Amino acid sequence: MAPAPDQWDFFDKIYCISIDTRLDRRTEAIQQFSAVGLLARVEFVLVKKHPANPEQGIFESHMHCLTKGLAAGAHHILIFEDDILFQDFNSHRLRQAVTFLATLPAWNAFFLGCLTSRIALTIQPSVASIRYRCLAHAYALNRPLAERIIQQPWSGIPFDELLRRHDRDFYALSPMIAFQSHASTDNHTILIDRMRRFFGGLPLIQKVNERFQRHKALIVWLHLLFSGLLIFIITGF
Repeated sequence: MAPAPDQWDFFDKIYCISIDTRLDRRTEAIQQFSAVGLLARVEFVLVKKHPANPEQGIFESHMHCLTKGLAAGAHHILIFEDDILFQDFNSHRLRQAVTFLATLPAWNAFFLGCLTSRIALTIQPSVASIRYRCLAHAYALNRPLAERIIQQPWSGIPFDELLRRHDRDFYALSPMIAFQSHASTDNHTILIDRMRRFFGGLPLIQKVNERFQRHKALIVWLHLLFSGLLIFIITGF
């Protein structure tokens, strides 16, 4: 019997962005990739820290990886940032997800972790259709979207906002497995990053967001029911 294909084989090129001076984060990322059987496939792309604007540096780093993947002929480009943290990894579930993607007539992006504003079920339990909100630490783009994305020059729009503006046929692994670790950041000038860390860090925020979006209809219904009961108790009607 032939061995089952590796779940990572679906992705033609796999990159991890890392600032050249952040050996500490690359060391941790190597351990994370090794734990999920990905280390041999990942190419670390070392970049210089932008001297004035961290968001522009992030934007240009992602664009560089996409351009590099397209030039290599890749159809599915998977990109990580070096503060990647995997939790609850399941190779069988990921294999189901990429097999499902391969059957779709079209898909643009596939996230192993992000924040969403909507999650909807698909016929494959391992894949959710999403409305993307932000975070670009673990995502794959299909070639047609990558070709459109790289045409956009830096204009002050963060990279994850640029992705959000192309939000169509976006999917995510369900449940997600990729988070941003608590590693020290180079984005100290960005208030939102400090706020995220204050409220427990992105792993917690991302998990709460995913659970809320998955059960939003039930939560809203229960809230309305409780409000109605409260009104009835207070007014007697």
